[in-house]
Amino acid sequence: MSRAAPRMVIFTDLDGTLLDRHTYAFDEALPALRRCLSAHVPVVFCSSKTRAEIEELRRILGSADPFISENGGAVFIPREHFPFPIECHAIDGSYSVIELGGGYAKLSSALDDLSRDLRVRVRGFHGMTAEEIARETGLPLGTARLAAAREYDEPFTFVNASQAESRRFLRAAEARGLRWTHGGRFHHLLGHAGKQPAVTILADLYRRWDPAIRTAGLGDSANDVPLLAAVDIPILAMKPGAGYDPAVVEKLPAVRRSPLPGPRGWNASVQALLDEHVCGLTMAG
Repeated sequence: MSRAAPRMVIFTDLDGTLLDRHTYAFDEALPALRRCLSAHVPVVFCSSKTRAEIEELRRILGSADPFISENGGAVFIPREHFPFPIECHAIDGSYSVIELGGGYAKLSSALDDLSRDLRVRVRGFHGMTAEEIARETGLPLGTARLAAAREYDEPFTFVNASQAESRRFLRAAEARGLRWTHGGRFHHLLGHAGKQPAVTILADLYRRWDPAIRTAGLGDSANDVPLLAAVDIPILAMKPGAGYDPAVVEKLPAVRRSPLPGPRGWNASVQALLDEHVCGLTMAG
């Protein structure tokens, strides 16, 4: 007997949303995560994190759902997740992979070229050791090594640059046909169009399974606007200190807002979604 399609799919950013921005803890989100698992509601991680980082988080949480790495660089779909064949660029182990970005070596070289040509100092992950990445991010050393395994985008920071110099650098990147986004800690130089195409591709696959499926998305920063714009129900996570990212509110004035920051707000928002759209399901654990 074929599996029934889920009634809802949840796309979520990680740092500052499902994960605490400073400690990377997720314990306070576990009740809603367990309820999603019990209700067969996929939770799709859509993050600036690498495939290696997300796979480790999926292992810890026991997730078997698709995920989107490096701000939309690729969609990783467990084989036979959908009850129909899908078009993909590669079969990689247990995944069908839809690649939207690539050329990491070209990205890192372009970052260096811009820095040299404009005389604006930057530090990209490709020029940092795992120990340096750990210090910059607060990640454990082992996780920092996973964060260094880039494939589709290059995180970087400006070094002693003025706002005018930073803006000039980013305009020059755009003039060279490059894209960039800014998350909680780093700017990212992208080899693709961002999160929205990846979310749209995966959402369309779910709607092929069942056109009635609803999609929701959670994020906390301006780089999550493409994710939030691609779903039926966008939810903006509160920042620590009880504020919301004004850039998101400006672009998506009707966005829902979580009542609490980080994983506490994620838990409350997802519980409310399940109550509204996946009725009659009980909490698990």
